[in-house]
Amino acid sequence: MTHDLHETQSQVLVVCGVSGSGKSTVGKRLAHHLGWRFIEGDDYHPSSNVAKMQRGEALNDKDRQPWLQQLQGEVKKTLELETSAILACSALQKIYRQQLCLDPQRVRFVFLMGEVTLLKNRLMARQNHFMAMSLLQSQIDILELADELVLDIDQPIEQIVRTIANNIKSSQALKGIKHDEQ
Repeated sequence: MTHDLHETQSQVLVVCGVSGSGKSTVGKRLAHHLGWRFIEGDDYHPSSNVAKMQRGEALNDKDRQPWLQQLQGEVKKTLELETSAILACSALQKIYRQQLCLDPQRVRFVFLMGEVTLLKNRLMARQNHFMAMSLLQSQIDILELADELVLDIDQPIEQIVRTIANNIKSSQALKGIKHDEQ
């Protein structure tokens, strides 16, 4: 039996990583490539979080909760509407990803990782972003990886997009095979 990979169950792929890893750039290109909705996680930060980060102060778990709740609502809405989306969101700790993972079969995570020098160079080149470069180390310090797909950012963006898209298609095909065998 053949499977049309475009007729699959709705899902959300969360593109994670520290500031400067390319979450938004990769997420937008991937969403365009797949024909999915793109959700910019930074747009959901309350103004108090933005002001704190602009001052170079790291967010704590209490600061992150309203933001994560908003993102969780977007994930829920996407799944309920039976659509698919790419969410660009740091989600650096396992507990944050657990909060976003409303359905482990339909919510997945990919991490973009790179050398600190490359990340700093990208942050210095940024314009009009609220994240202070001084916060990069605090993000690296709290990063917790688990079973997520991890990709090196020191490669062309289109290669990263192709790798993620192929990973999605492969996992969809495996789900279809497992479903057919039951």
